[in-house]
Amino acid sequence: MEYTVYVIKSINHNYTYTWMTNNLERRLNEHNLWNTPSNKKYAPFKLIYHEIVENSKIARQREKYLKWWNWRNRLKKQLETTQ
Repeated sequence: MEYTVYVIKSINHNYTYTWMTNNLERRLNEHNLWNTPSNKKYAPFKLIYHEIVENSKIARQREKYLKWWNWRNRLKKQLETTQ
Protein backbone atom coordinates (compact mmCIF):
# COMPACT_ATOMS: atom_id res chain seq x y z
CA MET A 1 0.00 0.00 0.00
CA GLU A 2 1.34 3.42 -0.94
CA TYR A 3 1.86 6.07 1.72
CA THR A 4 2.42 9.79 1.47
CA VAL A 5 4.89 11.67 3.62
CA TYR A 6 3.80 15.28 3.86
CA VAL A 7 4.70 18.64 5.34
CA ILE A 8 2.04 21.24 6.02
CA LYS A 9 2.51 24.82 7.14
CA SER A 10 0.12 26.87 9.21
CA ILE A 11 -1.25 29.82 7.27
CA ASN A 12 -1.49 32.01 10.38
CA HIS A 13 1.45 30.81 12.51
CA ASN A 14 5.10 29.94 12.10
CA TYR A 15 4.45 26.22 12.49
CA THR A 16 5.14 23.23 10.27
CA TYR A 17 3.98 19.66 10.73
CA THR A 18 5.47 16.52 9.17
CA TRP A 19 3.71 13.18 9.14
CA MET A 20 2.62 10.28 6.95
CA THR A 21 -0.71 8.91 5.75
CA ASN A 22 -2.30 6.49 3.33
CA ASN A 23 -4.92 9.09 2.33
CA LEU A 24 -3.54 12.61 1.94
CA GLU A 25 -6.79 14.32 0.99
CA ARG A 26 -8.61 12.94 4.05
CA ARG A 27 -5.72 13.85 6.34
CA LEU A 28 -5.50 17.44 5.07
CA ASN A 29 -9.23 17.83 5.61
CA GLU A 30 -8.85 16.56 9.18
CA HIS A 31 -6.11 19.09 9.86
CA ASN A 32 -8.08 21.97 8.39
CA LEU A 33 -11.35 21.06 10.11
CA TRP A 34 -9.62 21.11 13.53
CA ASN A 35 -10.04 17.34 14.00
CA THR A 36 -6.39 16.83 14.96
CA PRO A 37 -5.91 17.60 18.67
CA SER A 38 -2.12 17.96 18.52
CA ASN A 39 -2.16 20.90 16.09
CA LYS A 40 -5.72 22.19 15.80
CA LYS A 41 -4.75 25.57 17.27
CA TYR A 42 -2.52 26.16 14.22
CA ALA A 43 -5.16 25.50 11.54
CA PRO A 44 -5.70 26.24 8.73
CA PHE A 45 -2.80 24.64 6.88
CA LYS A 46 -1.42 24.52 3.38
CA LEU A 47 0.49 21.62 1.89
CA ILE A 48 4.08 22.63 1.18
CA TYR A 49 5.65 19.24 0.39
CA HIS A 50 4.68 15.63 -0.19
CA GLU A 51 6.17 12.47 -1.59
CA ILE A 52 4.62 9.08 -2.28
CA VAL A 53 6.49 5.97 -1.15
CA GLU A 54 5.88 2.23 -1.44
CA ASN A 55 4.90 1.32 2.12
CA SER A 56 4.56 2.50 5.72
CA LYS A 57 8.08 1.42 6.69
CA ILE A 58 9.68 3.62 4.03
CA ALA A 59 7.24 6.42 4.88
CA ARG A 60 8.28 6.32 8.55
CA GLN A 61 11.96 6.48 7.56
CA ARG A 62 11.35 9.49 5.29
CA GLU A 63 9.24 11.19 7.95
CA LYS A 64 12.01 10.80 10.54
CA TYR A 65 14.58 12.11 8.06
CA LEU A 66 12.50 15.18 7.21
CA LYS A 67 11.93 15.93 10.91
CA TRP A 68 15.67 15.53 11.59
CA TRP A 69 16.53 17.75 8.63
CA ASN A 70 14.12 20.44 9.84
CA TRP A 71 15.53 20.31 13.37
CA ARG A 72 19.12 20.46 12.07
CA ASN A 73 18.40 23.53 9.93
CA ARG A 74 16.66 25.32 12.80
CA LEU A 75 19.61 24.64 15.09
CA LYS A 76 22.04 25.83 12.43
CA LYS A 77 20.12 29.10 12.01
CA GLN A 78 20.00 29.62 15.75
CA LEU A 79 23.74 29.08 16.08
CA GLU A 80 24.43 31.50 13.22
CA THR A 81 22.40 34.26 14.89
CA THR A 82 24.12 33.85 18.26
CA GLN A 83 27.67 34.14 16.92
